Amino acid sequence: MQYLSIRKEEWDKAIEQLLSSYTIFASVENEFGIDYEIVSPSNISRISYNKAKPATSLKTFFLPVRENVTSGATLKKQRVIIGAPNCDVQGLKILDEIYLDKDFNDIFYRDKRENTVLISIDCFEKQEHCHCTSYGIKPWSDSDSDLAAVRTGDLIILRINTPRGQQFVNQFSVVQALRDENIISEIENAHRNTESLLLEANKGLPDYKETGALVKNAGREIWKKYSASCVSCGACATICPTCSCFLLVDKPGFEKIKQLDACQYPGFQRVAGGEDTLHDLPNRFRNRYMCKYVWKPEKFSSIACTGCGRCIEACIGKINKNELFIELAK
Repeated sequence: MQYLSIRKEEWDKAIEQLLSSYTIFASVENEFGIDYEIVSPSNISRISYNKAKPATSLKTFFLPVRENVTSGATLKKQRVIIGAPNCDVQGLKILDEIYLDKDFNDIFYRDKRENTVLISIDCFEKQEHCHCTSYGIKPWSDSDSDLAAVRTGDLIILRINTPRGQQFVNQFSVVQALRDENIISEIENAHRNTESLLLEANKGLPDYKETGALVKNAGREIWKKYSASCVSCGACATICPTCSCFLLVDKPGFEKIKQLDACQYPGFQRVAGGEDTLHDLPNRFRNRYMCKYVWKPEKFSSIACTGCGRCIEACIGKINKNELFIELAK
């Protein structure tokens, strides 16, 4: 694993200089928490490192909530996204399987993926509902982001994961190979500590495969119980790094708008004749978990839940899916 180092002050200057060549987004910390912002000279110093996680999932950059698919618009400049946690990076793998399929390739998604440099961060902490390790995902990226950035003291440590990451770093003349074994050990110890925190906090939670079996065999009563406070707002699907259903909406002037959809919405599965197999709320509620833990594993090699916990945090009805799964596992 190749580590490079650059002084934080020099890193910030380099990012500022690249603003003329790239559109740069980063997870930025403010009084409300951490979320993505367009980087400008005024907020570079507030870019967040080592902390979990931005409120918005990485999916939003590649699958906007609304997108005109007849405009032919493409990215005007290459872009850089700094601060994605590994749960979000892993979420892109199933989206890639869906939208970069060799027979049904989405040109808009492909354009965004090909023109984005992805710089992940290592999580040296956990939030209340984080559970990535329960599904076999590490709280840091060593393969699927282009670079990983870690802050330690007045240094930014960069881990090269892809040739595109190496090409990006080549623009920084002040980057040096990291030869201090103590810093590398510090980072690796932080990885182990975060893993231990996550495993301890979620020790009663079944893994991804076991959850699929539990969901598939669960009776109707538990779906009625947990869906009782669901208001069908769709926040869980919108905030999720892997939910990908959409509608194509016809507009005047032969425009088509691609708009994210959610199986929690009333009428999600209603057809022209009026038939709707998901009319009942418990059925819609169950459908989301069947999709994530049963049907998508049958079709794709990547997992459809990466343990970010945002669906729990965004739920107006205060529904905690992990409590549901733990109850099923008893």
